Amino acid sequence: MPVYTVHEPPRRDDEIVAHTARFQFVRDGFHWWALLLTPFWMLRYRMWLELIVYLGLIAGITYGLDRLGVGDSAGPWVALLLSLLVGLEASSLRRWKLARRGFENLGVVIGEDLDIAERRFFDGWVMQGRRPVAPAAPSPFEPPGGEPRAATDIVGLFPQPEARA
Repeated sequence: MPVYTVHEPPRRDDEIVAHTARFQFVRDGFHWWALLLTPFWMLRYRMWLELIVYLGLIAGITYGLDRLGVGDSAGPWVALLLSLLVGLEASSLRRWKLARRGFENLGVVIGEDLDIAERRFFDGWVMQGRRPVAPAAPSPFEPPGGEPRAATDIVGLFPQPEARA
């Protein structure tokens, strides 16, 4: 089943229904349209910066291959490989663009299609009080139980000096 990441836009002064209509669900995985029609796919999702970088890479690689004299034979292969890379990383490019625009990543939802994934996410979102609560990651400085360490704990193989009897 497809996996979607859920992104919440920055809050505006509007009601909750209008706010939730702007949520973005980004499907993880390979995107065929990003492979086949890379520049148009980037324009469709308003990825201006990514399009400029892509076109700059194509122009630079084409110029370099022409200078080496292999532009006619290697050029199409390089363009295909670059489009393949965009197809593989299309979801990451969209997530990066949303993060630049201030969208907050709320989590991951799994569904057979986009409608089911949206339904599953918003059902859980409403049950948790209009805002999903992600479990807090444990601090690397606290023991797993959440209890503070005693002063006489053994570190590694060496006991505390005052612990000897």
